[in-house]
Amino acid sequence: MERDYKNIKVIGFDADDTLWVNETYFREAEEEVGRLLSHYETPNKIDQELFKMEIKNLPTYGYGVKGFMLSMIELALELSNGKVSNEIIGKMLDLGKDMIHKPIELLDGVEEVLKSLSKKYKLIVATKGDLLDQERKLEKSQLLQYFHHIEVLSEKQEANYEKLLKHLEIKPSEFLMIGNSLKSDILPLINIGAEAIHVPFHTTWQHEEVTTKEANGEGYKTVKQLTNILELL
Repeated sequence: MERDYKNIKVIGFDADDTLWVNETYFREAEEEVGRLLSHYETPNKIDQELFKMEIKNLPTYGYGVKGFMLSMIELALELSNGKVSNEIIGKMLDLGKDMIHKPIELLDGVEEVLKSLSKKYKLIVATKGDLLDQERKLEKSQLLQYFHHIEVLSEKQEANYEKLLKHLEIKPSEFLMIGNSLKSDILPLINIGAEAIHVPFHTTWQHEEVTTKEANGEGYKTVKQLTNILELL
């Protein structure tokens, strides 16, 4: 079914893995954690336990690298019964700091799309994560000139989006969200009466995965790459 975007006045963009590379760095870090703690468990088990630790800690630390760092260290202490060396803890801290200071790698076509759409629509960023980290990445991206508003959300659920749209005085029927996560960027918007376009990224965090039934494709459009959006709008 073709979607009709003629009423759209404001377009929201997710940031991580929609505008720039992010999740790839977490996958690389998880592999390194497996190596650092290989004396205590198998890499596969470490990966599973790290994910469980992150989910347990989400209500306390929220999303982002800092919460990931604390979860790494807590897991190291747990798996080693408190005997993990200062050297390994230090390497984990360095791993997290390296993630924070990664250069921004824009995805293909990002600036072309933003430059084109900003001539017709108001653009905003609606992302989640650590406020300081996201602000830093946006500044380094040199994309701020294209956006009228930046919103860093603690969660991306229906209530969060409804509050954001109300604050910005935007009707759901006038709003289009673009992002890589069906769970965070697409389905909540469809449920509140807005439009959404899914731009898949090659890797997805387990916490952002949805079932086949949930991802039935009804009510939203999926494109292969960001530049395909220009053919729709």
